[in-house]
Amino acid sequence: MPRLTGRGWAVLLAAVFAYVVGVLVGFPVLRALGGAGVGVVAAALVVTARRPRVTVSREVYPDRVQRGRPAFARLRVHNDSTRRHGGFTAGDRVDGGYQAVAVRPLAPGADAVYHYELPTVRRGRIQVGPLTLERVDPLGLGRSRLTSGELATMWVHPKTYPVHALVAGHPRHHHEGRTSDDSPHGTLDLRDVREYVPGDEVRHLHWKATARTGRLMVRDYVDPNQPRFTALLDTRSALLPPEVFEEAVDLTASLVSAAAAAGYWCRLVTTGGVDLKLRGGGASARQMLDELCELAPLTGTAPLVPVPLTRTGDRGGSLVVVLAAAYREDLNSVAALRPHYASTVVITLAGGTATGVDVAVPGVQVIRAPNARGATRRWNVAVAG
Repeated sequence: MPRLTGRGWAVLLAAVFAYVVGVLVGFPVLRALGGAGVGVVAAALVVTARRPRVTVSREVYPDRVQRGRPAFARLRVHNDSTRRHGGFTAGDRVDGGYQAVAVRPLAPGADAVYHYELPTVRRGRIQVGPLTLERVDPLGLGRSRLTSGELATMWVHPKTYPVHALVAGHPRHHHEGRTSDDSPHGTLDLRDVREYVPGDEVRHLHWKATARTGRLMVRDYVDPNQPRFTALLDTRSALLPPEVFEEAVDLTASLVSAAAAAGYWCRLVTTGGVDLKLRGGGASARQMLDELCELAPLTGTAPLVPVPLTRTGDRGGSLVVVLAAAYREDLNSVAALRPHYASTVVITLAGGTATGVDVAVPGVQVIRAPNARGATRRWNVAVAG
């Protein structure tokens, strides 16, 4: 339904006032001006009452983007009618704002493609739309709006920096003997065939070698190391100011995405209750980033190490703890986990305002940096280098 704009209401009121004054004082020029103004406003409503008769579709690309990186909406317009279609404005509501593009008049059967940039300054799962088609008369007195299309979702991931994956294995099988760091994940590699000794598993008997030698022979396996990576992110809002929290999320995203891309089994744990366990690979990295995309600070108090991380299962490999500052009680809780991991690293991000107590914990490496970029640089040199 067409509506008057602010300018349209102003013209209408001025026209009515001029007409009334013209009648009262008997001044025909004012009556004519008032009548013309009302006519112009009525014509604007008639023009804008005709809704856009076009096919419009909108797609967001990419649907997942790092914070601060460019993202766009692609608008396709097709004139299905046999007559020339007038121009209009199309736009989306995005993250509290409005992104619009002017669509030019279209010839019969013509197509047009437009692009407009979407804001990516804030991390989160952002709704794009609904798409609104708006027509305004040439004088800007009236407008009509039509909602078209569905909502689209754009995932604005945390910003990530180049990080080297930390190599630390976790034996996946349970038997005595050495392990291998370069074996394929999920397998037992055959190292040798040797004579049977009491205590060997019967299922490992090598029957061909037994028949050939006349003695019981067994396969001697080597257990491959399964690289594992666990990231513990402190999300307590009382210890992490908003700007430091975003840096901590960026750093955690950089670490887990690098480990997942390297094929490591990854676990993302937060003090707020997130506990995500995934196999390595690109799909796992994306799922980890999706989880961090919607992560919010934890209100209230909670221990740094959540209960699930203190349980005996699903531990091993490397543990990285990201927090604001190295407080004594936090480092003590991390030190209790150290025997269950091949390597333990604590990274503090205080943004230059650290008030934590510097405490040396045997077997725990502490990296201090003002932001995520600085932390990744020091990580690449001191830990993964």
